[in-house]
Amino acid sequence: MANTSAVYARIDTGLKDNAENILAKLGISPSSAIQMLYSQIVLRGGMPFDLRLPVTKPVAIGGMSRAELDAELKKGIDALAGGKAYSVDEVDAELVKEFGI
Repeated sequence: MANTSAVYARIDTGLKDNAENILAKLGISPSSAIQMLYSQIVLRGGMPFDLRLPVTKPVAIGGMSRAELDAELKKGIDALAGGKAYSVDEVDAELVKEFGI
């Protein structure tokens, strides 16, 4: 048997259950998933994915995919259908508050 060590971590129960359900569908044990993560950390010399804060500035229409644009337009149509409308001044105030622009 290979020389092994135990890794103990406390994580949210719901997160653990959701992740383990996905791993089971992939045929991967939690131990194997952790082994894969550690192997990638060693191979890459760091985390195998970007760690950064989400973008907080609005995305220009030209930077959206067709699906993203359609989803944003649908939100607006649904808001109007629900009787939700904003004045130009309200929109400007929200942009200043949320994005500083």
